Amino acid sequence: MTGRRPIRSTLPGGLGGRSRATRTGALAACALVACASLAVGCGVVPGATGGSGDDPITVMTWAPQDTGATNKPGMPALAQAYARWVNAQGGLGGRKLNVLTCNDDNDSVAAAKCARRAVKEHAVAVLGSYSQYADSFFPVLEGARIPYIGGYGLTNSEFTSPLSYPVNGGQPALLAGLGSALAGSCGPVSLVRPDTIAGDQLPALLDSGLVSGGHERAHDQRAAEDATAYDDQAARALAREGTGGGRPGCVVPVLGDRTGTFMDSFRRAREDHPDVRTATVLGSVDQTTVNASGGASGPYEGAYVTGWYPSVGDPAWDGMKKLIKEQAFGDNDVDAADAGVQTTWIAYTVFKEVVESLGDGEVSADTVRRALDDGLEVGTGGLTPDLRWTFADKLASVGFPRLVNADVTLQVVREGHLVSARRGAVDTTRTLQNADVA
Repeated sequence: MTGRRPIRSTLPGGLGGRSRATRTGALAACALVACASLAVGCGVVPGATGGSGDDPITVMTWAPQDTGATNKPGMPALAQAYARWVNAQGGLGGRKLNVLTCNDDNDSVAAAKCARRAVKEHAVAVLGSYSQYADSFFPVLEGARIPYIGGYGLTNSEFTSPLSYPVNGGQPALLAGLGSALAGSCGPVSLVRPDTIAGDQLPALLDSGLVSGGHERAHDQRAAEDATAYDDQAARALAREGTGGGRPGCVVPVLGDRTGTFMDSFRRAREDHPDVRTATVLGSVDQTTVNASGGASGPYEGAYVTGWYPSVGDPAWDGMKKLIKEQAFGDNDVDAADAGVQTTWIAYTVFKEVVESLGDGEVSADTVRRALDDGLEVGTGGLTPDLRWTFADKLASVGFPRLVNADVTLQVVREGHLVSARRGAVDTTRTLQNADVA
């Protein structure tokens, strides 16, 4: 690793990324909080211990909703359904689970407000959440020593903060894995990504996988994160790709919710370049997106898609599906195939194991954090490797000391359906270790 410097990134998964707030601005953001609360347990606000004796255990889940960029309403909706489900079974260790939800609004000030709400309501953890504004919310959580378990993996802070306990490898793993998959099958590769601070970090990650497979680096093409059409970007990407060395070129749009908008433009422009393929990452496309784009006759047919977890048809998801059927049936926000919903389920699974490990003892932010820091190894029923967080892990040398699960799965759109392209997961640790970000 001589000569390489740590990766410094704010990494989009749905990929907004306007200028980041300073810590001072984040800490000053203390107006009214636009949060919705599911207070299971007669609306009682627990004491500072957040779960001493028979007190309810309060946690929070936040995500952007009803914005012009990426939205993840399924994450707080799944958290609310989880509370109903676990409380119907007697709670966690006999204590009611009180879930607060908050709309971070894809905004740095709103993200800080959500964190301040978690502090005010004595949340013992923030679970399964999505926000690109770590510079706004982490200082607040760190000041109150509240752990952040199972974030979506959007920001560098999620892989560096001692208060963060990520359950997946975030965008670093997805892009490194996608680059490795494309290296042997694509001619020239074009990355179409947001023209934002967050988007600026994506090329090095995709290139780490491409270069590891002996491929040249991708062409980096910036695009507005909130555009209503991408005709110019699609035309430029297609004109550049053509073929290379007998292999068709590949266009990789990583624009979050706007990926579908790009693909509409791409489909109209590709008539003169029918062999050019596409590839992307979960969070930018899912089965619903493939269906809406025309299924087997659409532009995603044959595309590789990297994800963090097994495909939704894997039996390991049966528990989550049962929960959705019993407690979120009819809620269109809760899609079992959505990576955000899946991440929230895994985060609550981790938290349940932590609480069970504490037995009859106090459940507080401090005890939850200590249990995790003392080496508790948590299983997720085969959805991830067993998770254990340390600061001496393999990716500390490249700036990701908290990234403990670098596994990615590879799926492909075949006959209009996202299916597994190979069995099992691939560990991208070595690829990320060799990422050249100089």
